[in-house]
Amino acid sequence: MAQDFVNWCSELLAPLGPVRIKRMFGGHGLYVDEIFIALVAGETLYLKVDGDTRAQFEAAGCRLFEYTFPGGMTGHLNYFSAPDDAMDSPAQMQPWARLAMASALRARAIKASPKPRAKPAARVSKAPRKAAGKPG
Repeated sequence: MAQDFVNWCSELLAPLGPVRIKRMFGGHGLYVDEIFIALVAGETLYLKVDGDTRAQFEAAGCRLFEYTFPGGMTGHLNYFSAPDDAMDSPAQMQPWARLAMASALRARAIKASPKPRAKPAARVSKAPRKAAGKPG
């Protein structure tokens, strides 16, 4: 993968905040303000989507990030390719990058939301019980 392309993707996202690039799984993850919003695989930038943003990416003709497991099974992540025209400049990328950031923030909020606590189990006394009908 060309480092120049990864650097360009970082520049495209930079107006949102500081971008950190991390090598991962044969590609690169891009973090803005330490929030994972994009990944680069091959020569494609993929942006985070969720139920609120997916339709906009689909309407723009973007492609879902898919990968193949050993053995031939396919998997996917909630990332779609950036629209072609958004790759031309940071200004054109900004609406899409903001959608990705919003999706990532919603995903983070869901992960951070408190889990329902299980009811504590009934306490069992370990003290010996008195036999029924016998005075203690």
